[in-house]
Amino acid sequence: MAADARDVDSGHDYDGIREYDNPLPGWWLTTLYTCIAFAFGYWIFYQVLGGTSLAAQLQKDEAEALAKSAAAAPVTDSLLVGLSHDAATQDKARALFVSQCAQCHNADGSGKIGPNLTDDFWIHGAAPSQIYTTISTGVLVKGMPAWGPLLGQEKIKWLASYVTTLKGQHLPGKAPEGQKAD
Repeated sequence: MAADARDVDSGHDYDGIREYDNPLPGWWLTTLYTCIAFAFGYWIFYQVLGGTSLAAQLQKDEAEALAKSAAAAPVTDSLLVGLSHDAATQDKARALFVSQCAQCHNADGSGKIGPNLTDDFWIHGAAPSQIYTTISTGVLVKGMPAWGPLLGQEKIKWLASYVTTLKGQHLPGKAPEGQKAD
């Protein structure tokens, strides 16, 4: 095979094969330098500027997935307990509790007109699914409205999961009402 005029002979010959020192193709060099620049920018963003870590992004994605699946999932005690461990859901639930429920239960759940939600005594059941049902359907005889039609299933799940976090705090407030829960 004849050598091209652009080829630079390196002076090496291996088993009859001449080695040439040709420049790398432009597209290949462009890809290489782009990757190097990207890696440097990536390193600056995540190591120097403190960009979101992969672990934090994973937690955020898992929380979003939990929230999406919780919105469509049937109400179970395990679902509501799972929501009670999700910080983002609890922040939204606390704000909703303060805006909708605090006028009867106080902002801390210690009870005002409505019962104390921080003790071990429950009128309509202490299981998370029972709390969900009580919030959703209400207890008109006791003056609690049915929040289900007003807030929707997802927000009722938030509230029920939040109320489960209030149980057992024993804050001073309204006297215990109902049956002692296990």
